[in-house]
Amino acid sequence: MQRKQQTPIRVGVIGVGRGESFANGANDLTGMKLVALCDQWKERVERSAKNYGVTAYTDFDKFLEHDMDAVILANYFHEHAPFAIKALEAGKHVMSECSSNATLAEGVALCRAVEKSKKIYMLAENYPYTKFNMEMRRLYGTGEIGRVMFAEGEYNHPMDIESNASISLGEKHWRNWIPSTYYCTHALAPLMMITDTMPISVNAHAIAGRDVTEADYAGKRNDPGSCILCRMDNGAVFHIFGLWCPGHSNWYRVHGTKGAMEVVRGHGYFGTEQVRVWHEEWHRGKGVPSERVYVPDWPEHGDLASRAGHGGGDFWTNFEFVNAIRTGKQPYLDVYRGVAMSSVGILAWKSALQNGAPFEMPDWKKESSRKKWENDQWSPFPSHANRQPNQPPPSILGMNEPSAANMARARKLWKKHGYKGK
Repeated sequence: MQRKQQTPIRVGVIGVGRGESFANGANDLTGMKLVALCDQWKERVERSAKNYGVTAYTDFDKFLEHDMDAVILANYFHEHAPFAIKALEAGKHVMSECSSNATLAEGVALCRAVEKSKKIYMLAENYPYTKFNMEMRRLYGTGEIGRVMFAEGEYNHPMDIESNASISLGEKHWRNWIPSTYYCTHALAPLMMITDTMPISVNAHAIAGRDVTEADYAGKRNDPGSCILCRMDNGAVFHIFGLWCPGHSNWYRVHGTKGAMEVVRGHGYFGTEQVRVWHEEWHRGKGVPSERVYVPDWPEHGDLASRAGHGGGDFWTNFEFVNAIRTGKQPYLDVYRGVAMSSVGILAWKSALQNGAPFEMPDWKKESSRKKWENDQWSPFPSHANRQPNQPPPSILGMNEPSAANMARARKLWKKHGYKGK
């Protein structure tokens, strides 16, 4: 790696919670230099900026005036697109956390903004960059398992009530309202990147689990999980499962026309990290075993990736973003793939509220296809309540208000973690 011989890419990060992972990755090894932090939480951003020796901002417009090349968005899940568009218009490259858009209208506006600015845009989706998903992408590229016919992706991440409350501070925090289909990119993105396919239609069902919500979580109005089916552009069907049903699972499987492969299930954040590949006897190539199981490694820079969060993905997203800026070539996780996989969650929620009705995915590269969605601000989040009439509920059970006892427990936990609001 020759990064030390090049002028670093100067970056600013918005969001000092999750954003500190990106701040820590802005170093000589990834080719980045952190120059500014921005967050509305004044005390926290000033403390964090002091630790990093950079400038702190609480105003995003002022932050964009800082002398820097790129902006990394690690702010709230449903707020990324407006900030990304402002940054692009200010002449900055943008890497956004794992939802590009919270509404279909935002998806249209974001695609247009990237095209107009000609700047680099990357979705910072880190799960495709685990060693096992990168290995399955490599293996798929060899043609050993043929063309994908069916695939499954799971990102199911339950948390204890204390931990969840600590990152869901306040009654209107997005985590307490997000529909169970929306946080789908951790499950879907690896499958798309492994097989180089795009979703063209979506349908879904949500899991009504009010007993789980009341017992294990505080202040939540949403459902514990959902199942999404995506028809892909090569005819394959992908099954996506999440979000926080009991029983942690992070798992991927791909069935092709000549064989299959998967991450071997097991206890832990990423299971066993082993890849299993198997074939029917009549599909085995010469010298190919009927089944093999092994632990893969990253194709390069494994020493750096192994020290980064999210199974190495936090290194690779920074690395790929810098490469894209230096070459002027949009990354694989570009705006069109980012908006498509984020919109899977939105269309899936429309489907779940209509008992699994299918919804067509726009072709985000074509203005004629995406234009009809340019005013669709349909969103369940409280901060979007005035955007459009008939906003959807966060649960298939409706507004799903927590009980008085549940809310009392939530407020007690939020206060414990320093939250002073409602």
